[in-house]
Amino acid sequence: MKKTALVLMLMAAGAACADTVVQVNLVDEKGVGTPVGSVTISESRYGLVFTPALQGLPPGLHGFHVHQNPSCDSAEKDGKRVPALGAGGHYDPKASNVHGTPWGEGHLGDLPPLYVDAAGNATTPVLAPRLTAADVAGRSLMVHAGGDNHADHPAPLGGGGARVACGVIR
Repeated sequence: MKKTALVLMLMAAGAACADTVVQVNLVDEKGVGTPVGSVTISESRYGLVFTPALQGLPPGLHGFHVHQNPSCDSAEKDGKRVPALGAGGHYDPKASNVHGTPWGEGHLGDLPPLYVDAAGNATTPVLAPRLTAADVAGRSLMVHAGGDNHADHPAPLGGGGARVACGVIR
């Protein structure tokens, strides 16, 4: 099924609210940097659909998460500036303290991985079946370096790397 057909099918399934467009920027230890596009968040009866229109990212799979705070600012940790640390951790309102699948019992902010093609573009939508628009308003959307195995083993938080791009969900 083509991704456009998937998006239309999910949106036709019962959009309950207006779409939210999240502007996404590269982040580094200095703070928020160059814009790389946007992610449109649409509510369907199956959960939230995150449709990226991003460019200029490293190719491959990337960890993709909703984070607790509405900030993409860098902050200091252990004497070093950390990109987008102002976003806090993965959105986890039930304090599960478990990184898992988007449909599982872990963090509510765990999303399917973001796929970036060889040209650096991300356009494939992902579905978060446990999220609603109310859950994500006032939070941030994060792209991590490297993939996400949706577990805390062998490395915590899916084994993903640094925070590379971020946007505040208004």
